[in-house]
Amino acid sequence: MSDPAAPPSTDSDEALMLAFAAGDMAAFDTLYARHKRGLYAFVARLLIGQGIAVDDVFQDVWLSVAKARAQYRPSAQFRTWLFQIARNRTIDLLREKRPALASELQAEEDDADPFESVADTHTPTPDIALDRNQKAAAIARALAALPAVQREAFLLREHSELPLEEVARLTGVNVETAKSRLRYAVAKLRAALRGIWP
Repeated sequence: MSDPAAPPSTDSDEALMLAFAAGDMAAFDTLYARHKRGLYAFVARLLIGQGIAVDDVFQDVWLSVAKARAQYRPSAQFRTWLFQIARNRTIDLLREKRPALASELQAEEDDADPFESVADTHTPTPDIALDRNQKAAAIARALAALPAVQREAFLLREHSELPLEEVARLTGVNVETAKSRLRYAVAKLRAALRGIWP
């Protein structure tokens, strides 16, 4: 069992962030490379159908990380801190453009990842590519149909791989509420994606 008071290992995200705060730009490059894909996917899927430029939000989050480096303290996992920044920025933008959805996200109260099934590094044949595009579109529609709090819980837990406790902390609810949101999200996605997602 690790000692919570022990300094983070030198290759951990937390140690890299501290190194970046001390002026090591290579540490930032490593953090960016590790988390860019997951963060972009989280923001993109949280903003499905909202008419907000995902690239702008993504860049704003990394800019916020850079600006906050002097205040960073490794009291939580770097990944949790990063996704909290992304969530806050998303809520701020939604508050401007979609107040009802932002309010829903701020309200208090199977390990398979369906997205991985449509991703492949090999060049597909046209019929496979069409099938994958149709599956990706079905997943996007199913996600967009979820209530915002359920979509957020699903993306943080299943896609961004945050522990349930961190999902609860990030969204400002207790673990049981987070678990309930996740359970409802998974049930609705399974129903909507029957035949695509086992």
